[in-house]
Amino acid sequence: MPAIDRIRKVTAIVIAHAEYGEADRFVRIFTLENGKLNTLAKGVRKIQSRKAAHLEPFTHSALVLARGQSFWIITQAETLNAFTGIHDDLKKTTDAAYVLELVDKIAGENHPEPGLYRLLLDTLKRIEAASDTFNALHYFEFRFLDTAGFRPELTNCVACKKPIQPEDQYFSVLQGGILCPQCGQMEARSIFAAKDTLRYLRHFQRSAYPEVETINVPENTRMEMQKIMNVYIAAVMEGQLKTPGFQRQIEGVRGRRKYNDIK
Repeated sequence: MPAIDRIRKVTAIVIAHAEYGEADRFVRIFTLENGKLNTLAKGVRKIQSRKAAHLEPFTHSALVLARGQSFWIITQAETLNAFTGIHDDLKKTTDAAYVLELVDKIAGENHPEPGLYRLLLDTLKRIEAASDTFNALHYFEFRFLDTAGFRPELTNCVACKKPIQPEDQYFSVLQGGILCPQCGQMEARSIFAAKDTLRYLRHFQRSAYPEVETINVPENTRMEMQKIMNVYIAAVMEGQLKTPGFQRQIEGVRGRRKYNDIK
């Protein structure tokens, strides 16, 4: 095997890891150069290991990989961005885990996807920097859906194809978009979408990040947006995701704290 095929230098974001044997770890990474890779970090759980800190989830690292019999072996690792602001905040940790879970579901192994890689890296930076991660997460969700080929239709009714008017509507998970009031009432599982909710959904779908970064979405609109996006993304990913449940628990705790502070 030529040397060029036995050694790879990659920049990677760590998606997850799992213990293997007494001292090793399997590490799943998403690389700029080769897409998703399943790798093995030998001896990384030993106290004296210098690689462990570079291979934590969310970490952006420069890695050297050597071809093993079954897996790429991580021989060198250097942190480019540890995202400590994410690790030190439970809410940001669950939000980042949600983003990684989605990317993990669609990223192909040994298939470079530089656009998705840059979106993931940019989103982690935005989550770390934000005092409120709502806008960063929903901007990511729309770009993610575009990449995965599930862009929701928000301009015309997905049933009758008529242009949507500025009034309360419904969202069809089954048909992947907005239903007008007449068609929405005929689909039992459609989700109510207030006029303002649709307006914000469209804004997040159409706009560049600087245009949504600082907008203040009202609380009731946030709740409707989250419901629609969570149900739709779970449907197109063909199964309930793990992380949204943790996100709701953290939001619930924060909400109770705010209420107690007011009393």
